[in-house]
Amino acid sequence: MQLFAFGVNHNTAPVSIREQVNFSSEQLKHALRDLVERDLVDEVIILSTCNRTELYCGIENDTTQILINWLSDYHQIPSQQLKTYLYTYHQIDAVRHLFRVACSLDSMIVGEPQILGQIKSAYNVAREQGTTNRLLNKLFEHSFSVAKQVRTDTAIGSSPVSVAFAAVRLAQQIFGDLTGYTALLIGAGETIELAARHLHENHLGRLIVANRTIERARQLAMEFAGYAITLGEIPVHLAEVDIVISSTASSTLILTSADVKEAINIRKHRPIFMVDIAVPRDIDPTVGDLDDIYLYSVDDLNEVIQDNLRSREQAALKAEEIIDTQVAHFIGWLNSLDVVETICMLRDHAQEARHLLGEKAKRMIDNGKSPYEVIDYLAHTLTNTLMHEPCVQLRQAGYNGHDELVTAARQLFQLTDDN
Repeated sequence: MQLFAFGVNHNTAPVSIREQVNFSSEQLKHALRDLVERDLVDEVIILSTCNRTELYCGIENDTTQILINWLSDYHQIPSQQLKTYLYTYHQIDAVRHLFRVACSLDSMIVGEPQILGQIKSAYNVAREQGTTNRLLNKLFEHSFSVAKQVRTDTAIGSSPVSVAFAAVRLAQQIFGDLTGYTALLIGAGETIELAARHLHENHLGRLIVANRTIERARQLAMEFAGYAITLGEIPVHLAEVDIVISSTASSTLILTSADVKEAINIRKHRPIFMVDIAVPRDIDPTVGDLDDIYLYSVDDLNEVIQDNLRSREQAALKAEEIIDTQVAHFIGWLNSLDVVETICMLRDHAQEARHLLGEKAKRMIDNGKSPYEVIDYLAHTLTNTLMHEPCVQLRQAGYNGHDELVTAARQLFQLTDDN
């Protein structure tokens, strides 16, 4: 079976493309089943986050182009347009790519911890849908071990660098001391929780958390002495806030241009800093054209993020060495699968010979033959039975000048001139 991986990420595609190929939770389940039911793959896992959408596939036949066309058709994006942003990996390159993603070496922020949880979630969804088997199970579980080793053996995650951290740092660059300011966090996931933590650590004056589920918003808000509201209440409170950080899984816009215009008028044009981390976007991109609004997307945070990566560069080099070693281990296991059937056939052949000769030896004893004589017969005959065909083939190889088979036999049985 061949391993094939393909997709787009923040390095190859802008957010306008990434949001088009993003899979919602329900789409993800349907897509996994569709790929398997249509026999396009034997195994498949789809990883879809803000910064990447990737498919990891186990395939018997070369269906790579068909799979790319499937992704294009599924999201109704012209195939030629999608190919502009697409990358593909086969076998060892696919293994290395996943390991680098799991260790967050391929992330917008090297060393960020969220991606590993997202990979585990994608793996669990695929297992629940029954779209994984031995190849992808082994690959993804191995990637978890590699990520753990990198976290343990390097300082890759020691610096507080994340999209949430970058958003808060940018807010500080605009407002300076955050003590007298109010922030609105839209969503209640891990990224928003990290943003709340960083804002709290930087002495934010007041925090409002908005979420579709008010209970979850209250839970997060209480941890940081904040106030919880529903998504529908955002327009009422928008004029109160100086900072907006949004990261939800909504398929529709949370904040419209009309909402923001009204808030700006009420604020008498005091500026609002906004960061839209979501893919698809939560905030109407045209909001960025309004006066007194500073709107940043995930891609805009790159410059801030780069300033916080230098301390991780050395750790990343060591992580690459670990990954190289672990890729070799996995490829060794993958290659060994090709000989498993041969090993089983060889063992079956030996077991059959043992059984037949063992039964004959028992009958000889029952007929009064000496045990010593039977043991000699059994050892002699079993040896001849097992060695006859290999010896015939080696003689034929020598006759035909196939020295490589003779060399292989010496290596296989560890034969030397001393033997």
